[in-house]
Amino acid sequence: MKGSLRGVEATFTQLAGRPSDLWGFSLTGVFTRYLDHGSGQVKWMKGALGSATAFTDAASEVGDTDMELGLLRMAGPRLQAAQFGTLLLATWVDFLRLADAILRNCPMCSVEKLFTDLHRVQGLMEPTLTDLASLDPERVEAAALAMPALMGKLTREFDTLQRETRSTLKLGGQVIAAMKALEMVTMISTMKMALPRVPPSAPATLGVGLVMSSGGVMAGSRLVVSAEWVELMRRLVQAGVISVPAASAAVLIQGGQVTMAQAHQDLPKGVRDALGDSPEVRGMQVTGRAGAGMSDAPKHHVLPQEHREWFERRGFKGDMDIDQFCVRLEQAHHEAIHGGGNWKLGRIWPGEWNRMIMDALLQAETRAGRMLTRDGILKEVARHMRDYRIPMNFTSGGGR
Repeated sequence: MKGSLRGVEATFTQLAGRPSDLWGFSLTGVFTRYLDHGSGQVKWMKGALGSATAFTDAASEVGDTDMELGLLRMAGPRLQAAQFGTLLLATWVDFLRLADAILRNCPMCSVEKLFTDLHRVQGLMEPTLTDLASLDPERVEAAALAMPALMGKLTREFDTLQRETRSTLKLGGQVIAAMKALEMVTMISTMKMALPRVPPSAPATLGVGLVMSSGGVMAGSRLVVSAEWVELMRRLVQAGVISVPAASAAVLIQGGQVTMAQAHQDLPKGVRDALGDSPEVRGMQVTGRAGAGMSDAPKHHVLPQEHREWFERRGFKGDMDIDQFCVRLEQAHHEAIHGGGNWKLGRIWPGEWNRMIMDALLQAETRAGRMLTRDGILKEVARHMRDYRIPMNFTSGGGR
């Protein structure tokens, strides 16, 4: 994804720096806002990947298997957001390349209509990009679930714009070179990945720069993903790092299934065969929130909020802020670990979670004779979470 983002950034820079053609048209001036729209999205995607990297680095150093897996799961929503955000940016690049080709090769095409078309496409993408940029697990999950249908709409928009431009070129009696230039742009991603040429009657394929190239799984006549990608996705799904709906949506999009995407649609048979016959694969289909295992159960701060400054002095800042270490517990379980739900009375009970975990951490510091490191705290917390049967499925909670 970092490589894809670099490529997208380079394209924005290239399009912004291209001089105007003989007719004075280019993707600058009134069209600059569309270049800026794409460039502005890159920043949060880089941040999401950087945050995911921070969690994976912390996981490799914590020294506790369960906590390691919990930290990796925290990287999951950020990876999903960056994955689908990058796919949308790659699609936006396809639209901008096409618009650039139209401006340069079709002087009789309406600039005002092209501006309006791009505005409409941007409006289709904006809500999903906003949800992805929030990095909120539930909003990211909902955005991933809606992605196949969105890519279907974008594909039809792209195909319509391409066909209308070709018709205008023919009516205007333009030379064959202009037609070839337009065709080159609309096929550039497919040609780059050496995939079979899309028949003239089929919609163009968007954003396929993210599709792996060699050793892939076939779905119909198209290469979907590499066998290595499928195996990695299977492991991440089994570990709970990448959600089943997100994995399914990604495969549907890369398999060219977006124009027929429906709720509860199964994976392409070729991918299902490659993944193997397992419960995870049999369940890997687009589902709603309930099917994704999402719950509205209360969130519990594993690291007590009233001791926020204590934890900050020991490294829990930024991506590793204590608000990231929340778990969803059923109401009865949540009340039980807090002494019956009344926190004032609960603090009197030695086994109350917040009191117990702080006592344990302070004792650990006394034994160590120094301030605990972040990894040392997480290792100690993991031990007590197992004792209290608290799952290490962390989610972001409320802030200050």
